[in-house]
Amino acid sequence: MSLFEQKHREGTHAVNPELWRKIYKRVGVYWKALAVAMVFVAFGAATQPAMAYIMKPLLDEGFTGAKSYFIWLMPLAIVSLFLVRGICNFLSSYLLAWIANNVLLGMRSDMYKRLLTLPDREFQKGDTGRLMNRFTIDAGDVTDYATEVFTIIVREAFVVLALLGMLLYLSWQLSLIIFLILPLSIMVARYFTKRLRRINRQTINMNAQLTHVVKEGIEGQRVVKLFDGYEYEQSRFSVVNAALRKFAMRKASADAAMTPLTQLCISFAVAAVIATALYQGNAGTLTVGAFVAFVTALAQIFDPIKRLTNVASKAQKMLIAAESVFSLIDGSQEKDQGKHELKINNDAVIEFKDVCFRFPEAERDTLSNISLTVKSGETIAFVGRSGSGKTTLANMIPRFIEPSAGCITINGYDIAEVTLKSLRNNLSLVSQNVVLFDGSIAQNVAYGSYRNATESQITEALKAANLLEFVKSLPNGLQTDIGENGAWLSGGQRQRLAIARALIKNAPILILDEATSALDNESERQVQASLDLLMEGRTTFVIAHRLSTVQNANCIVVLDHGRIVESGTHDELLRKGGLYATLYQMQFRED
Repeated sequence: MSLFEQKHREGTHAVNPELWRKIYKRVGVYWKALAVAMVFVAFGAATQPAMAYIMKPLLDEGFTGAKSYFIWLMPLAIVSLFLVRGICNFLSSYLLAWIANNVLLGMRSDMYKRLLTLPDREFQKGDTGRLMNRFTIDAGDVTDYATEVFTIIVREAFVVLALLGMLLYLSWQLSLIIFLILPLSIMVARYFTKRLRRINRQTINMNAQLTHVVKEGIEGQRVVKLFDGYEYEQSRFSVVNAALRKFAMRKASADAAMTPLTQLCISFAVAAVIATALYQGNAGTLTVGAFVAFVTALAQIFDPIKRLTNVASKAQKMLIAAESVFSLIDGSQEKDQGKHELKINNDAVIEFKDVCFRFPEAERDTLSNISLTVKSGETIAFVGRSGSGKTTLANMIPRFIEPSAGCITINGYDIAEVTLKSLRNNLSLVSQNVVLFDGSIAQNVAYGSYRNATESQITEALKAANLLEFVKSLPNGLQTDIGENGAWLSGGQRQRLAIARALIKNAPILILDEATSALDNESERQVQASLDLLMEGRTTFVIAHRLSTVQNANCIVVLDHGRIVESGTHDELLRKGGLYATLYQMQFRED
């Protein structure tokens, strides 16, 4: 199934009514501001029927000369009504915007907090575009539409009820015609609302796909240029772009059809009203002023009814966006049910006990019955062909991945029984894919809970990582910005900066994941010297492709198809003449 088909299917299930409660629970936190805003909304809405009402005395009494003060009273009343409406609309809009932005602030904060605690498997799905959309588009839609829907329902319902009351007061016979026609227009609007709901779901999912395609185009622009991928990438974009156009046109046609059809229903009511009014006027039961006031009120009622019928479309957009937002906020997070605080001492032993792992929907285990004992201060190297399970095994130590069977213990405690924070406080990781943050060198070395490290500590870490001389040569030294993910640094410099970060942490367990595999010989030599210093006195797990880097390991564990096929020192494994010796000889010939 393609990504688009999957997203399309996910977007067609029924909206959970619980979403309404979740949305307005957040809005309700600001109920005082909301109540004041609704008071202004009500006052502003009340000016509409009042405007219609003054037409009756204006025509019946104003033009006869019976009340000469109408000459100045009526213009003053009209100006006053519009002034009150303007003030009330401004204040209500300001308060509602204040509520919406505060709800958005809290919602995005909760989303990002949950994002950082998502299980590692969620990030392996490659759905970055969808995740980013939730922050930039969906969250904004929820808050914007939530306040807008609430305002429309309150304000327009108040206006409609007030105008209907006035219509009944002026002529119940004419009002009865309106009541008979009104349900027909509502039925028409509901039909189109259902269609718009489906289109809006498809549009949101396709927008995520568009973000995904554009993001890959940006990040992979060099590959596109070198491998002449222009036509392929353009075709991918064209498919998504065309789908968005198709959905937009479907929405436009539904929107365009709903309004004239609703107005056609209303026109029947207007025609019937005019015929009945002429009959009553000829019979002397309806004055000109009352008829004009009725028509004015009737003309004013169409717009709020239209907005009330359209509010369903806005509500659907809000709910669809809310589905996306709350699926993140209420989504699963890393299991942290541990009760023990992990403390590493000089006698700490790490044991892998019959560890197995299988990815969801995989046909076979990635790791099978891995058993291994590691003493404090030892260096253990995992080697083997690509796909043999080396990285998967190492990722189980910080619990990025949970074993399907078996367990890993430290100091006798199953790591699932210790708190994640205490476990990871005792671990450092340096990988081939170094992650740096947009900021200064100092901020990247003293990162996270180590941000209060002194300048001398940072300098010592950089010195140990063989990077201090380079940093001193920069115009701003430690405060030099390194760009997005260290874009201004070379591969070797980025690796050594990551090593300096690990040195600051000074954790007793170290994981090195192909830390030198992407470097040239000179950079590898410099980085390896830094790594040797970092590994001193630490229990180290090394995932290595270049076997020359692990010859001094206390134990080399050779994996093949997820199983340990042999283990021992470098010399012992060469004498055995097994898989390790074969891999070593192949690399030796290549070198």
